[in-house]
Amino acid sequence: MSLEHMAAMAAILLMAYLVRGITGFGSGLISVPLLALFLPLQFVVPLILLLDFTASILIGGLHFKRVQWDEIGILIPFGIVGVVLGTSLLVKLPTEPMLLALAAFILVFAVRSMLNLHGDKPASRGWAIPASLTGGTVGALFGTGGPPYVMYLTHRIRDKSDLRATFSALFFTEGLTRIVSFLVAGLLMTAKVWTAYLTALPLVLGALYMGGRVHVGQAQMARLVGVLLLASSVSLLFKALHA
Repeated sequence: MSLEHMAAMAAILLMAYLVRGITGFGSGLISVPLLALFLPLQFVVPLILLLDFTASILIGGLHFKRVQWDEIGILIPFGIVGVVLGTSLLVKLPTEPMLLALAAFILVFAVRSMLNLHGDKPASRGWAIPASLTGGTVGALFGTGGPPYVMYLTHRIRDKSDLRATFSALFFTEGLTRIVSFLVAGLLMTAKVWTAYLTALPLVLGALYMGGRVHVGQAQMARLVGVLLLASSVSLLFKALHA
């Protein structure tokens, strides 16, 4: 990896985990599409998995009593099924179709964030099954499975602190499943991934610490994340079409 790529990687991770420290989610959504512009997805997704798993331990562990376990209990079994499916696709599919699918997926969530399309009605428990199946599959495939879970839980939990802690507990559980799945598939059996993880860890921990002390309005943060995701989506689309 060149010095330019190392500097770009550091800046992307700093931005992604600063957002994660503020909101409790979003690190994969920001980091994976940007890192995929100059690194292979088979390297990026396992790396962000390890970093996100660490972040979930730290954020969720600090607010363990605020986790709404009754809300995530139904999500976990179907999420595991999605993880197994997504891991299989990550190993077998070629890069270009995955980049196009990732660009489209990120674009939808970017527009939703920029326009602040969240609604106020509580979601039915029945939506937990498609949300967890989609979240597990997309999470294993792209390392960005948060949106289906986020869209479901934000319509179930109103307290911001409870929501943030519940996100982290869910992502910890789903991340542990992905780690096992990735180990079986051989995606975590490379020294490059672990070296990058250990090198990036101090930067990520610092970003999480700073993000936890930033107070930004929810609407403003959603629009900022939306702009970043829109730029990521356009860049990924360009790369996929010119690969």
